[in-house]
Amino acid sequence: MSDAAGTTNSGFPLPQDRFAARLRGFGPLGILAVLVIAAGQTVPPLSAVLVLVWTKLSRTPWREIGYVRPRSWIASLVVGVAFGILFKFLMKAIVMPLLGANPVNQAYHYLVGNRAALAAVAFTMIVVAGFGEETVFRGYLFERLGKLLGRSLAAQIVIVLATAAVFASLHYFGQGLAGAQQAAITGLVFGTVFAVTGRVWMLMCAHAAYDLTAVAIIYWNLESVVAHLIFK
Repeated sequence: MSDAAGTTNSGFPLPQDRFAARLRGFGPLGILAVLVIAAGQTVPPLSAVLVLVWTKLSRTPWREIGYVRPRSWIASLVVGVAFGILFKFLMKAIVMPLLGANPVNQAYHYLVGNRAALAAVAFTMIVVAGFGEETVFRGYLFERLGKLLGRSLAAQIVIVLATAAVFASLHYFGQGLAGAQQAAITGLVFGTVFAVTGRVWMLMCAHAAYDLTAVAIIYWNLESVVAHLIFK
């Protein structure tokens, strides 16, 4: 028999409550969960799905990973898409040229005029990047590091910097230095927004819009044009 507080009549926690607490902690089971989720990055968006499973099994409140119902789904979608598009043009036309980046993204140059590849790439940008990366790098990592470092302003700054660094490092392997630089900046911006709002839905929309805008620019072979809008 058990009571409503999740304990047996003898006062001991129920087995499922002990399991959930261990998943939330940083003992052997908690560390194993982190490693399994990290390994899921090899088959994206598996790691994001594993984060959702971990959240459910560990009985972590969904708001802790940023899954908070927005006041308006439509408004969040519109704001996210507009922010993502404008941010991409800002990065492509001003920030990356100032960093001396090649205007042509060689890793995705195969998309120029490649209609056959658009559906798969769009899926990747929306599901893997928008849903997957935001769930992992903003939601999950902020929750885990927040449990370790606390909720102070200094801790939030460290978390934003740390998650942006990890996010950037993973982009280096496929896109080189320019890709890592761009990912570091987007990680800092998205991480700061998440630290302030604690909401991930708008960031998912912004991230997907950012990447889809990049795809559109590449598909229509406009990379050099956009990169030289300000700096000729």
